[in-house]
Amino acid sequence: MKISLNWLKGLIDIEDKTPQEIDELLTSSGLEVEGLDEVEEIKGGLKGLVIGEVLECEQHANADKLRVTKVDIGTEEPVQIVCGAPNVAKGQKVIVATIGTELYPSPTESFKIKKGKIRGEVSMGMICAEDEIGLGQSHDGIMVLDTDAANGTPAAQYFKLENDYILEIGLTPNRVDGSSHYGAARDLKVLLDREIKQVTKEDLLATFKVDNTSAPVNINVESTEACPRYSGLTISNIKVGESPKWIKQRLTAIGLAPINNVVDITNYVLHELGQPLHAFDLAKVTGNEINVRFAKEGTEFVTLDEEKRTLKGNDLMIANASENMCIAGVFGGLDSGVSNETTSIFLESAYFHPDFVRKTSQQHSIKTDSSFRFERGCDPNMCITALKYAATLIKEYAGGEISSEIVDLYPTPIENFVIDVKFKNVDRLIGQSIPQDKVISILEGLEISILERTEDAIKVSVPPYRVDVQREADIIEEILRIYGFNNVDLSESLSADFLANFPKKDKNILQTKVTEMLAGSGCHEIMTNSLTSSKYSEGVADIDSDKDVKILNILSADLDVMRQSMLFSGLEVINHNIRRQQKNIKVFEFGKTYHTKENGYKENEHLAVFVSGTSSEESWVRKAVASDFHTISSLVERILDRLNIQGVSQEYISNDTISYGLTYTARKQVIATVGMVSPKTAKLAGVKQEVFYADIDWSTLVKMYNADYKFKEIPKFPEVRRDLSIVLDSKATFASIKEIAQKTERKLLKKINVFDVYEGKHLSTGLKSYSVSFILQDENKTLNDKSIDKCMSSLIKAFENQLKAVIRK
Repeated sequence: MKISLNWLKGLIDIEDKTPQEIDELLTSSGLEVEGLDEVEEIKGGLKGLVIGEVLECEQHANADKLRVTKVDIGTEEPVQIVCGAPNVAKGQKVIVATIGTELYPSPTESFKIKKGKIRGEVSMGMICAEDEIGLGQSHDGIMVLDTDAANGTPAAQYFKLENDYILEIGLTPNRVDGSSHYGAARDLKVLLDREIKQVTKEDLLATFKVDNTSAPVNINVESTEACPRYSGLTISNIKVGESPKWIKQRLTAIGLAPINNVVDITNYVLHELGQPLHAFDLAKVTGNEINVRFAKEGTEFVTLDEEKRTLKGNDLMIANASENMCIAGVFGGLDSGVSNETTSIFLESAYFHPDFVRKTSQQHSIKTDSSFRFERGCDPNMCITALKYAATLIKEYAGGEISSEIVDLYPTPIENFVIDVKFKNVDRLIGQSIPQDKVISILEGLEISILERTEDAIKVSVPPYRVDVQREADIIEEILRIYGFNNVDLSESLSADFLANFPKKDKNILQTKVTEMLAGSGCHEIMTNSLTSSKYSEGVADIDSDKDVKILNILSADLDVMRQSMLFSGLEVINHNIRRQQKNIKVFEFGKTYHTKENGYKENEHLAVFVSGTSSEESWVRKAVASDFHTISSLVERILDRLNIQGVSQEYISNDTISYGLTYTARKQVIATVGMVSPKTAKLAGVKQEVFYADIDWSTLVKMYNADYKFKEIPKFPEVRRDLSIVLDSKATFASIKEIAQKTERKLLKKINVFDVYEGKHLSTGLKSYSVSFILQDENKTLNDKSIDKCMSSLIKAFENQLKAVIRK
């Protein structure tokens, strides 16, 4: 929203304040100024142009069409100027561009006046035509002025140019009270303790007068909910034409193009008072009726932009006796607006309910200055004031007479907001004790009336144009924004713990992260039914069928319980795909399991992952690779790594459901079970090929998520690899080797990996061999053989003592 500083000066005395000071005052009060730009009425502002008097005018000796003049421009000596205009003559008052002046004949071109010689004669300036300085289009000759102004008078002063400053205000949706120059002046009034100078009801009552009642109009309002207040009057015998210069200056400054005197005045009043108005050509008001009614669904209507729009049944319209003329509060119609042929008008000033205007504006994608204000909540008490003001201006600048009484339909006046405010709450929320008289002064300055006052509290009445002030906290905010945030002292024991980083664990964001990772690994997400068959819990010893949540009104014998495990719904998907020749499967599902408990039911969130068939298909480069335990375990470990789960340990598992696998534990809680589904269990769901399954406790994983990732500089010193072939009991796992190694060598051991496992005829029964690589690195220096050998000796001794291992040489 744009505010003109010159316009604002007409409402409140701020001549002693710079534009920058007004910027700071408005911003501090909540009307944040996002830009401050100087606007010139004429490009260059006529700087360097003065009034001069031609004292001498002689024929140029070397050019028939040139004259050599002496011009008094208010300096000690007249200046000589060579002029080619045919109408230049002795005794004329003219406009002179002095040396160094930048002229702008158009906004996009300019030239500078320099001292020079023209056909041998010195020229110390230029006598100007109106098109050369941007004051018109004529180039028939120089401008000759009829004035007694002193020589040397600046041209900008003579022509009363009005340069301006425009404040671009980023108006927040709650501050519709600030959507006008009057609104900005109201804040400055209380900030500077000054009075608003004009446009008060008393001023208008003194000048407004109904001339006759020769053109009355009947007004009917269908819905007082959609239109709580509708007022208007007629003005007859007007002459539509150009607006006065001062109105055009005001509108142009804030980026509006002048149209004609009637439309410009309605726009002027809108931007001065914040009350939208609309002028209808009275000749188009057939039947002398104004009907405020809802549109018929599907009706077509052509708006001012010549766009044909299909109306909705909840669009509020302004209509005459037979047809629509305007979308209420949003946009006028093409045929009913003011044109050069208009001689009489009906002038509307109304209050439309924000909800109806907002809905219509959004449905038709129309945003206008009127809808901007109506949909946020205008001042219902401004309707008559704005109507009288606009009517008075139209009479003054378009002629005519007010030819009807004001019709004002306002059956249920909108009440002020009455709020109780305790002084202790004012001090508590602001954080500083403010004198009660100061509080009262601020509120009264903001036009918030004090209804009652006691020692501890006040009861206030807030005018309805302050739609954002309806609670005690809102009143306190009003006090604070005027009192000044910068005037609140900082406590000596100011706490800044609110600045600490406590990242919120958003389950949905984490789920998205894991979903993207699994999808990037070639997995497809599935969604299955939470209802399943009781045969699964009855057929597997690991699931207690007594904890089934049974369905009372079952639709199918196969869907008689809520699932206790994610396993079988996933197996059913795999079976469905295998039957359709899709044997290579990698899928996952986020879902819930359901169980009975002593006093009711419980549900748990899980992530289930399934792989079956081949993990990579055959190609000319390589043969197909079958999915195995490591395919599924690597996915699980990537998930744990993705969520930065620390301190994970593994333990071998084998039961009725899982033939072999691992449980992953962190903080003494099992967070995942991974392994091959036993053939017996898989067969319950009709699956005959190997299936590898991971059941992850998603709720626990989310709780353990650690957003505090640690970063450090990449070491400058090289790492060293050493390999060991370790023979040990066939029941021993690589996890046990890894755990012992990490406990034995905490400083130098960075990575440990198994790259081969062997069981066969070269080893005794009950033994197997792990080929393990160890990556060693010192972050502060290059490792030497002595340090490496010492480290490896410690590891070998630990394996021999704790695992009874034999190190193959």
